[in-house]
Amino acid sequence: MNAPRTRVQRRPVHGVLLLDKPYGMSSNDALQKAKWLLRAEKAGHTGTLDPLATGVLPLCFGAATKFSQLHLDADKSYEAIVVLGVQTSTGDLEGEVVSEMPVSFTADQLQQVQTKFTGPIDQIPPMYSALKKDGKALYDYARAGIEVEREARHIVIHALALEEVAPENDHRRLKVTVTCSKGTYIRTLGEDIAIALGTCGHLSSLRRIQTGPFVEAECISIQALEALPEAEREMKLLAVDALLDGHTPVTLPPDDAGRFLSGVRRRGDWPDNLHVAVYGDSPRALLGTAHVKAGELIPGRLLSPLEIQSILEKALA
Repeated sequence: MNAPRTRVQRRPVHGVLLLDKPYGMSSNDALQKAKWLLRAEKAGHTGTLDPLATGVLPLCFGAATKFSQLHLDADKSYEAIVVLGVQTSTGDLEGEVVSEMPVSFTADQLQQVQTKFTGPIDQIPPMYSALKKDGKALYDYARAGIEVEREARHIVIHALALEEVAPENDHRRLKVTVTCSKGTYIRTLGEDIAIALGTCGHLSSLRRIQTGPFVEAECISIQALEALPEAEREMKLLAVDALLDGHTPVTLPPDDAGRFLSGVRRRGDWPDNLHVAVYGDSPRALLGTAHVKAGELIPGRLLSPLEIQSILEKALA
């Protein structure tokens, strides 16, 4: 008979964990594993990475989940390897080979393609994606052998570097380093670059190296987190306001802070501002987000008094 499973005693945990997601694990599985290791009551992420991708995956706990949506719009940077001359059904290693073509291009042609794909471009999402058509994910159609029409999406490639690297299994390969806007599919970018070079291609690896202000050097692996004594795991969390990069800080005295937390607008000499992080004074604590219009500080997403108390208690412990 199997031994009964020990029930994990959950607790309030607040902050942002920068996880280096491993290859082959879904973003949700990574989130649930980290949540279990931290014994956290509440957790969420700021957008997923494909199971075959690795790298920067910010995970939000407790009060930080209130601001996770803000990070979905952040620019992201990736490193990928494109295998040239071989097309797969999924655009990556997971799919079946559906076509092979010869590969021939010059250094000048590679530079021209790099320039062509830098800046605003239109991109047709891949069939193997979670986008929905008539309430059904595109990958469900793809797995059934059905291809549906997709509208092109406007994206921005802020920076792009293409470099040929050593071949593997007699296939020429490109290293793609890209910084892009939200909604960019790197698999599709790799395929489109190969087509522009007069051939076909697929991704053999994909790593996210930055999302918003968060970079891979700041990340911790699941294995490293698990190896830490339980008391030290929470020390790897960034403060909740790490998600509010680019927000202008405004500090309120105690009376105004209390009214603001109740959802009451405050008046002051602040200039109009769409992105404000509001703090209370004595002691200093994040209260939430707001925007300023015509001298009014208008509450957005607010922390609860219990969340603020929990964060302050842990800061003083």
